[in-house]
Amino acid sequence: MNSTTHNLREDSMDTDLDELVRIIAAATDAAGRLADTTPTERAQWLTHIADALDAAADELVPLAAAETHLPETPRLRGELTRTTFQLRLFADVLADGEFLAATVDHADPSWPMGPRPDIRRSLVPIGPTLVFAASNFPFAFSVAGGDTASALAAGCPVVLKAHPGHPRLSDRTGTIVREALTAAGAPDGTFAVIHGVEAGTTALRHPDIAAASFTGSLAGGRALFDIASSRPRPIPFYGELGSVNPVVVLPGAIRARGQQIVEGFVGSFTLGAGQFCTKPGVLLLPSEHGLTDALTTAVAAVPHRPLLNEHIANGFRSRVTTLRENSAVTALSAPDELLAPTLLSVRATDFRSGGAALQAECFGPAALVVEYANPVELEQVLHQLEPGLTATIVAENSEIDDVRPLLPALAALAGRLLWNDWPTGVTVSWAQQHGGPYPATTAPTTTSVGTAAITRFLRPIAWQGFPDQLLPPALREANPWRLPRRVDGKRD
Repeated sequence: MNSTTHNLREDSMDTDLDELVRIIAAATDAAGRLADTTPTERAQWLTHIADALDAAADELVPLAAAETHLPETPRLRGELTRTTFQLRLFADVLADGEFLAATVDHADPSWPMGPRPDIRRSLVPIGPTLVFAASNFPFAFSVAGGDTASALAAGCPVVLKAHPGHPRLSDRTGTIVREALTAAGAPDGTFAVIHGVEAGTTALRHPDIAAASFTGSLAGGRALFDIASSRPRPIPFYGELGSVNPVVVLPGAIRARGQQIVEGFVGSFTLGAGQFCTKPGVLLLPSEHGLTDALTTAVAAVPHRPLLNEHIANGFRSRVTTLRENSAVTALSAPDELLAPTLLSVRATDFRSGGAALQAECFGPAALVVEYANPVELEQVLHQLEPGLTATIVAENSEIDDVRPLLPALAALAGRLLWNDWPTGVTVSWAQQHGGPYPATTAPTTTSVGTAAITRFLRPIAWQGFPDQLLPPALREANPWRLPRRVDGKRD
């Protein structure tokens, strides 16, 4: 395999474009060999990577802390544990085999639509994949994160574009991943790390890159999505972009547990200094909610923490300034230090007429309380909100009849709906959905977290009338991999 460092320029860490061409050529050469590997082999690769990262924790965690300002414990150590867990979970996905969606229709001369040929369908790796790492999760959404794990599980070589917020951690993690893959028997070219904006966009335009994924800002993701879509041969681009993640609170819940709601919300929107894509940025409260003092006190008690980097800090300052200068906005907790946790308030009528100036995401420890006068106004706000990753309902069971009319609007808004919970916890599991209508993602039918993430890097092929010996193992009559399959319309 290629070195993870790749002849870095003396004046920067950007990958030389000649070296980039060699990296993509190696990935392209590896793609055919990866497609011929078994799920068992790839599961062993992922387990080797997870074991190697766990063994290097005492080296990697301090390096991550130095480059991101995130605390080692519990944040970064917990995130590394999440990273190795999801690598092993995708090994379980491979062992299960259902991800291939193997389907066999035997020839049937009496098929109601006319004689049916023998036709068999399964999923195959899409090819060399370009992954853009995120800034806010230096392990779980970075070099060895979920996109890398799911692409490798699918059988796709990965070219990983490192985030400039943690370049040295990216290189070291990349070396560990590469060496683990080599030790496990993966082909040369299976994995490489590149650096630099020019290298990333050049790779995205390369005709041999078959798919790309991204986690980051709306502006950056949209620019990359447009490149992927405007290529002579467009490719799938799986971008996770922006989200305000609204929380709707009903009156009965406030009466029953108002202080608990305040503490939960403030803890959620300030978690990790508000630098989670699932941060609840809008809190919809009924007028006369009576929680203003409690919210102000709770936010003021949250310690000021540094943001990931100066670029994010500058963006946060600018966005908070725009909100605070809006004449319709009232400051509930807005310290002079613009990087401190901030809570603002606005009436629903003004929020609806305020457009993007009020409704756009604010990445960092700030949130906006939107006060609605009645259920009709609440529904109007929900219909106007930009779609996102999550939408939350906080209500009592006695209010179910009041919640039911809101569900269509909430389901249209997000890929994950929460009942009396907070959205900043995104577990990695079989049922998880981390995606939503644009601009939450560029591909709302997919998820970037959970086992279903593997489907982004697979494509279907149907084999009609082929001799058994030429079929892929997943579709042969004897089912040598013992996969779960649908045969002639019935589960095998």
